[in-house]
Amino acid sequence: MTLYHFGNCVTLLYVPHYLTYKYANLSEYGAFWKCIQGGIIYTFTQLCKMLILATFFPANEASITTLSLTNFLKSSVDLADIAGIYVILQSIPGKGHAKVMTAGIGWAGAEILLTRFLLLWVGARGTEFDWKYTQKCLESNINLMHHIMTAALVWLWSRHDLSKLQSKFSPFAAVSILLLLSVYRSVIIDSLAAWLLIDPWSIIAIKGVYTIFLGLIMLKYYTRLSTLIVPVNLFFKFGTHRGNSFSQLKSNLKFNFKCYQNYKITTKY
Repeated sequence: MTLYHFGNCVTLLYVPHYLTYKYANLSEYGAFWKCIQGGIIYTFTQLCKMLILATFFPANEASITTLSLTNFLKSSVDLADIAGIYVILQSIPGKGHAKVMTAGIGWAGAEILLTRFLLLWVGARGTEFDWKYTQKCLESNINLMHHIMTAALVWLWSRHDLSKLQSKFSPFAAVSILLLLSVYRSVIIDSLAAWLLIDPWSIIAIKGVYTIFLGLIMLKYYTRLSTLIVPVNLFFKFGTHRGNSFSQLKSNLKFNFKCYQNYKITTKY
């Protein structure tokens, strides 16, 4: 029975990551070793965070479930995750979709390997059944979505053409706020759970809703920026070819300019 429970937990933990990698078509880009490199960068980032926490934040200073200045500063150490994901994105050539998915899956895969496998091997194979291991597996699946969303936000934040999106609110400021909400997710939800005395299953549900809400807003900016890149790519692909004559270059330039004008009209509202 304990081995059966362990197998269920491992399946619930690892199969969603495998399916995400498979159906994102990352194998076409040879992204497997890039995911491994992302896992190495994740490990190095976590070691740096541990050194900072051990140096500047001694243990038992405050409860980890209360909202205080100390816990806020501890959560600020997670800003190093953004730097680590940024390094992964810069080391991956190719399209934005491949970069985001490779960085997110590599980061999430390293996390479950280093923080969940030993926990399941020791705990889920025990003689007593406990729901907490199933909860940890479900939380890891939510973290997979969270890491992919964070990678997409970092990619958006690093784009120089993000400011070209027409919006009432600054796209760069919106992406920056989403990144901060992503970094401080744990301290916000844990403080809310301690204040309202929420049970573990409800906490997992809140984390899922929180991640989906931020992800939908991120997807809006990601889609608009992806559509903006298309006319620019058309210009460089068809308008600057050496073999084209002057008349062909002129007609291609007019065509791409019309594409860009149509895009501005459709995205203005």
